[in-house]
Amino acid sequence: MAMGSMSMGELPPLIEFPKYYWAVVGTAIGVATSVNVFNHLLYRQRLSAARAGRTQPAKPKSWFFVCVATMFAFMREASNFSVRIPIKDRILRLPTVGRATLVLANVVLLVVLCLYGFDLSDRWMRETIGYRTGFVTIGQLPLIFLLAGKNNLIGCLTGISYERLNWLHRWCARCMLLTATIHMGYFFADWAPYDYIGTQLKTNTLVWKGVVAWAMLVWIVFSSMTPVRGWCYELFVLQHLVSFAVMVGFIYIHTPTEVHNYIWVPVALFWFDRVVRILRVLYANISVFHPKQRRDGQMSGFWACKAEFTPLPHDTTRIVIKNPPVSWTAGQHVFLSCHSIVPLQSHPFTIASIPEDGKMEFLVKAETGGTRRFFRHAEKTHGVPTSDHSCAKTVAIEGPYGCLRPLRQFDSIVLLAGSTGATFTVPLLQDIVQGWNEMASPSRNTSLFKPHIGAVTRHVRFVWIVKSRGQLGWFSEQLSSVYSGFTSLQEKLKDIKLELTVYVTCDESFTEEHKTLMSTLTAPNLDLAPKRPQEPQHGEVEIRSRVSSLDEKEKLRKIKEDIKEVRASSPSPKDEALVCGPDGSCCCKATVDEASADGIQPNCCCGPSGARQSSARSRSRVSSTPSSTQTKPLLHPSILVYSGRPNPKDIIRRSLEQALGESAVVVCGPQGLVADVKQDVCSLSDERAVHKGTGAQGIYLHTESFGY
Repeated sequence: MAMGSMSMGELPPLIEFPKYYWAVVGTAIGVATSVNVFNHLLYRQRLSAARAGRTQPAKPKSWFFVCVATMFAFMREASNFSVRIPIKDRILRLPTVGRATLVLANVVLLVVLCLYGFDLSDRWMRETIGYRTGFVTIGQLPLIFLLAGKNNLIGCLTGISYERLNWLHRWCARCMLLTATIHMGYFFADWAPYDYIGTQLKTNTLVWKGVVAWAMLVWIVFSSMTPVRGWCYELFVLQHLVSFAVMVGFIYIHTPTEVHNYIWVPVALFWFDRVVRILRVLYANISVFHPKQRRDGQMSGFWACKAEFTPLPHDTTRIVIKNPPVSWTAGQHVFLSCHSIVPLQSHPFTIASIPEDGKMEFLVKAETGGTRRFFRHAEKTHGVPTSDHSCAKTVAIEGPYGCLRPLRQFDSIVLLAGSTGATFTVPLLQDIVQGWNEMASPSRNTSLFKPHIGAVTRHVRFVWIVKSRGQLGWFSEQLSSVYSGFTSLQEKLKDIKLELTVYVTCDESFTEEHKTLMSTLTAPNLDLAPKRPQEPQHGEVEIRSRVSSLDEKEKLRKIKEDIKEVRASSPSPKDEALVCGPDGSCCCKATVDEASADGIQPNCCCGPSGARQSSARSRSRVSSTPSSTQTKPLLHPSILVYSGRPNPKDIIRRSLEQALGESAVVVCGPQGLVADVKQDVCSLSDERAVHKGTGAQGIYLHTESFGY
């Protein structure tokens, strides 16, 4: 009799328990797939309604869609909530309720399957429990491999990108280690009273092979932890594959024949992912697969992709591939490798452009290893004439990967980015403006299989947080182009609104410029003119290059009083500790209150003396009109630049207050910023009682953070 057919009394055979596990897992995948299909149909329905000229297409109207939106609102708020525990000067953030619930549900399911129907106090049942736990353990192996591949079926069905499933892949491996330990532990507990463990390990080959497989699983789980994984990612990947191969081999010779299908399926999934990745790499990087671009002279030679490397401030490299051979959507990333600079390495980089730009652009922060060598190469070739073809390096790309719900279906959108996180949010902003362009054009798309054109979005708030003004050059051209395009679209689309704001948190030269600007304003020959008919708000300075004789003396007097108030203000010792760096450098860490109409609240302390240099309420709107005493601004004049830190909760609240349909919040940046925004969205959802009888609209949240 095969081992899988063993049963105890009325209990099912052992081979049935892995099937029970997959029945539950398959149901969960089916529910997630249904939600993905519904979201896709909802997206197309909203765009069709917008193209038809309907008002408020992003707001659910029928009782069915209101009920669905209410259910989604509850689930989002609950799943994104996280407990925060303050410890001295730090905050310990526990996993979100959504992730914790999913992992806990999997653990409970596995424990029930392992122990159901057994009397745990009966010592004669220990081997029987060990056998069943072994069958349940082997049944988890396909799920781990399903969640591991970049081209995985679960991600395709549920619309979730592989990198957002990777945490679940790691936790499923930890759950497998739990049941494998229970499996081994019950056998050892049964043999221990007779001092029989050593004898089994020496004489029973089945036992020591299982112990080796368990030891390999322990190593895999340990080496996959974030500190170890991030130490040297390339080395981690190599040893990870070798460790899994060894573990699967020992599992195969440890288990009975009737469960070997649970081993062959993971092997097939692994090779399926590898074959698909190889085919995608060949298609994207070999020019013979792109004859049209070869005929147009956009590529020559055998390789399809050539990139130019340009150094930028803050040890950042701009990599540009002109006329890329593949298409992508905003927010996706590719794995880029340049073996002539960094051999045998491939790094994931977010695409900082959209296909309409005609180029694939990346902004790479130089850390260590390959990214540092990219920057050194860019510095070395910077300034070399463009006719020198040696400047362009052959690169290879794999992808694109990544997906999120199309933002064009939301009424109001808030995009928040910290530093290089703008590589994720700027293309999303450009894509929305592209949707507005499509709405303004008379063309229509009636194909069922092509994405609908246009956008439902009415209001977009873009916030970018940088350390110094030098970083503004990264996207100054793109942001200025976006706002110029928006201005021209306002004539055709009356309801759209765009707000772009940049926060500079640590730039001594930036605050020095503000100090010089304030001093200059005291000169009698200063040319002043308000941008709007009304006077500027208290503490607001606006510079124009033309003279306005209307109330000039009065305005100059008010500005002098504001400047005097700033200079008279002195920070408290507590504020000094909060805003000043240890070396006296500028660290404008105080939060900017955009809505406050009170007096100036200085928050930036710069220089060894701790002199006050700028304030939270100081804004710079520099005219683009040429002047002998004025440099050309980096950004469009309508883009606000603050010195300090933003208040994400207030920014999101103001966007929600003017929403006429479902809203979206997207954040990309350091983990602290992402965690704060996630907490703010949960708080606002509960505060505004989203879809809980008040009529307030739902909030879709998408988060991206740095790191592997």
